Formats: sequence, C-alpha cells, structure tokens
Amino acid sequence: MIQAVASPTQAPEKTKETQRTGYPDYKVIVLNDDVNTFQHVANCLMKYIPDMTEDRAWRLTEQVHNEGQAIVWVGPQEAAELYHQQLRREGLTMAPLEKA
Repeated sequence: MIQAVASPTQAPEKTKETQRTGYPDYKVIVLNDDVNTFQHVANCLMKYIPDMTEDRAWRLTEQVHNEGQAIVWVGPQEAAELYHQQLRREGLTMAPLEKA
C-alpha cells in the first residue's frame, strides 16, 4: 500500500496589515449668547457633563464668553448626543455635534 505524503501548505504572506479604526469621537460645543448667565452655564456643565469640576466648569464658561465657544466634552457619539440634548434643553446655545 502506497501512502500519500501531504505536503505542508503555507499561508500566503500578508502584504497589507489591516488596521482597525474605532468609531469617531464627537465634540460637544457650547456657544456664547446674550441669554444665559455665567452661573447657569457653569451649573449646567456640572450637572450634565461627567466628572466636571466646579473650577473646570467656570474656566469653560469664561472661555465660552471670551472666545465665543468652548468644547465641553469629547467622546462617543451616543453620549455626546445625550449631553448635547440635555444642555440644549436647559437653554444653552449649542453648536451642532462635530466629529473630533
């Protein structure tokens, strides 16, 4: 009886490495307006943006006033949509969500 010898097969060399890209982050941006007080803006940031400290909320509020806008949070789209909606519901003037 003759036995067939299987020759080892080699996998083709990979010429391109596949890189996985995650979902893009989104920026939540508060715009300056003539309606909201500094106190209201800072309070909203502390209420709705995770891990927002009082000092950071006030710095961002001053940035909104002095520069016309401030990025108050960056992260996944679903959370960005929630924070954007919550801040808008409180009467803050919001820029449309942007990819980071």
